[in-house]
Amino acid sequence: MSNSAKKMELISFKLCPFVQRAVIVLKKKEVDFDITYIDLSNPPEWFEQISPLGKVPVLKVGKEVLFESSVIQEYVDEVTPPSLHPQDPLIKAKNRAWISFGGDLNVDLFKLAHATSEADFEQVREQMTGRLHKLEEVHSGKRFFNGKDFCLIDAAFAPFFMRLAYLADACDLNFLTDLPKMRKWAETLLAEECVQNSVVPELPQMYLGMLRNVDGGYLAGRCQ
Repeated sequence: MSNSAKKMELISFKLCPFVQRAVIVLKKKEVDFDITYIDLSNPPEWFEQISPLGKVPVLKVGKEVLFESSVIQEYVDEVTPPSLHPQDPLIKAKNRAWISFGGDLNVDLFKLAHATSEADFEQVREQMTGRLHKLEEVHSGKRFFNGKDFCLIDAAFAPFFMRLAYLADACDLNFLTDLPKMRKWAETLLAEECVQNSVVPELPQMYLGMLRNVDGGYLAGRCQ
């Protein structure tokens, strides 16, 4: 049996937006896969042996192991046609670049959650807002990033927008007020079945619990 025909197993941490990127693609393409959740603060020994960076996601395909969310997305897409990438090589390459850019936004969210002073919080907030304005400039203005079709880049940004929605609801923080394309894109992505089913039901409570429990966190007392 070829590796592409073997059942995939995704190693996950429930809070991780990078894992969610991979789950969305697997769900969108209706791939039969297993998911194993671990505690990254106390990872099992077997995980440390197979994960080169000690991070999730990790995808097991038979005896082989893949890491890095964008690589996992691409692999799943390649072995389960039709592709969710644009056909035009230049547009595809640009999408890959913006997917990497989206990873920086996820890091911004992490820094925002762990800021311990108003000054630190505002610095990250300004940086994240600047990135969102850049996205607003290059977005198609249609349902999805490239137009009418859901692509890998849409799967890559959905976890970020899901967490922004949590911040808006619980912490009265809205980053999309002056960004109509981003606001519509976020609404469209969060309505997608593959996005809604890509997380555990308790994720909103877990995410807000994480915010409240950051030692000295600026957002800890702001989120309801």
